[in-house]
Amino acid sequence: MIKQKFKRNLVTNPILKSDSYKYSHFLQLKKKTNLISSYIEARSYPDDRPNYVVVAGNQMYMIEYLTEPFVMEHIDDAELFCEMHGEPFNREGYEYILEKYNGYWPVEIEAVSEGTVLPTGNVVLQINNEDDKCAWVTSWLETQLLRGTWPTSNVATLTANIRELIEDYIEVTSDDPDQLPFKLHGFGARGVSGGDGARTEVGAMIPFMGSDTVEAIAAAIQYYDSTDMPAFSIPAAEHATITPWGRMFEADAYENIIDAFGDKYHHYAIVSDSYNIFNAINNIYGTKLKEKILNSKGTLVVRPDSGYPPDVVLKCIEALGDHFGYTMNSKGYKVLNPKVRVIQGDGIDYDMIKEILRLLAVNKWAIDNIAFGMGGAMLQHHNRDTYGWAMKCSYTEVDGIGIDVYKDPITDSGKKSKKGIQALIKEDGVFKTIRKEDLNGRKNYLVVVYSGCKIVKYYTMDEVRANFVATFRK
Repeated sequence: MIKQKFKRNLVTNPILKSDSYKYSHFLQLKKKTNLISSYIEARSYPDDRPNYVVVAGNQMYMIEYLTEPFVMEHIDDAELFCEMHGEPFNREGYEYILEKYNGYWPVEIEAVSEGTVLPTGNVVLQINNEDDKCAWVTSWLETQLLRGTWPTSNVATLTANIRELIEDYIEVTSDDPDQLPFKLHGFGARGVSGGDGARTEVGAMIPFMGSDTVEAIAAAIQYYDSTDMPAFSIPAAEHATITPWGRMFEADAYENIIDAFGDKYHHYAIVSDSYNIFNAINNIYGTKLKEKILNSKGTLVVRPDSGYPPDVVLKCIEALGDHFGYTMNSKGYKVLNPKVRVIQGDGIDYDMIKEILRLLAVNKWAIDNIAFGMGGAMLQHHNRDTYGWAMKCSYTEVDGIGIDVYKDPITDSGKKSKKGIQALIKEDGVFKTIRKEDLNGRKNYLVVVYSGCKIVKYYTMDEVRANFVATFRK
């Protein structure tokens, strides 16, 4: 077995956290290159979305990957791996870092405060080496830095887009602004390939506070020193707790759940389409179990799980209204009896939420009646190109002489990169990227977060959310 040739687990080896071609780059630089500075930005945005990204995830990445040093066995294994794989290996460079810095990366990282809503085309993060002998490290870390930036930022941005939709419909159709934090619930855990993917749902906990993704909630507590529980859930059924009762005893399955949770929790959810959701509403909830639902202390949340969501949601809400009644709010929209609500979690993405809310509003139903669960579309239906995330070298020094670095492809002007060491300012209240040498005493919104081989700036979850609120829709 080839793995027996290695001393340690290759998957957890810090020196094997890059792309293959990166291992040859130390030989491609000019001799006496003593500094390389690179930056990360989101270069574009989808045409149907607002022009911004919500910056998130970098701290989680740094704690997971930059606070774990490498040791000599890691170097030995990485060298053997590269030799077998067909790549050169910078053993001298890694041994130098191990001897002088105990296996920690000697770089400085500046970043925008997490939670910040930043127009695309601006610098999000900047990195340069802190040791003249380690200029090659800046670009070698690109793979990790991008993975630590774009996935969680994409999730935060997508859910911020959805928050805009929901805020607008609350403003138009509702008297209750306090419902906002719990209108979108994270269902992403089973739709990703592993824990790293699940943890990106931390980004959704910036605009919202509902989630079933336990690994992401744990990450928010662990990596952002959350003083309170960062996201909440409720008892909820799945088909595997309904169908074993048998179709003949569907009502008994629902009654059992109401008995278990109806008086102990503010809300409890029951997936109700195992057979016929309209029969469940009209003949079970609305008839046989109606008094029990009305007399319980909590709210029953009915969950459809099949069909075309806008049509099914509207029919469910109308049926619940027929059986449990509704009131008219001050804006002329109908609000169901507070003992019943609906959550739609199947087939939900940005466009589907938009269409459901439009249809409900056209039929004079307030947004109060519906919440949304979002899984794969929240964590998986986007990629690095969705916002054009890229890391580019912008400045270098060779034997102490500074040189601006940039790319400007004749075939794609959208990929033209910035020159020089970057800074981020606010001009007339709007973020703008400039050269650092042009600051002239103005505040630089890039904050040093990693320096001297350690993290020097931590953000709490409260601070991340406060940064979001301070810059969202401003």
